Amino acid sequence: MTAQISPGFLGVLGTGIGAILLYAVAGVLLMLLGFYAVDVTTPGKLNRMVRAGLPGAVLVTAAGLVSMAFIVVVAIYRSPGGLLEGLLAALVFGLVGIVAQVGGVRLLEWVTGIDIGAVLAAERLQPQAFVVAAAHVALGLVVAVAIL
Repeated sequence: MTAQISPGFLGVLGTGIGAILLYAVAGVLLMLLGFYAVDVTTPGKLNRMVRAGLPGAVLVTAAGLVSMAFIVVVAIYRSPGGLLEGLLAALVFGLVGIVAQVGGVRLLEWVTGIDIGAVLAAERLQPQAFVVAAAHVALGLVVAVAIL
């Protein structure tokens, strides 16, 4: 018995690798865009606060990235047939998800009276950071399921 590779296998493998790389790039771009959307809508420079290790900024940023990943993963899973259509759907759903997530979290902060600038800049982890982080994750899940 000899082991053989079918003639079309390398083409399928190459196409699959290309799709993985393209979706990975789209996912990273969307998560970066989501990060900057949160940064622009909050007081202070979020990237500096994260680099400084401010725990509220780290927690809220991590939750925002995880929630954006939910949206991107489901958008990729739900994407229609072809690669180009799938990438376009993932990008569009991701952008809508960013808007919904950032808008929803800012609304929650306003309704609850959370001073997000103070929470992010605090040297010690503030309990309100958990509420904001949970809002990010919850909204990410809601948007992700809405894509299905």
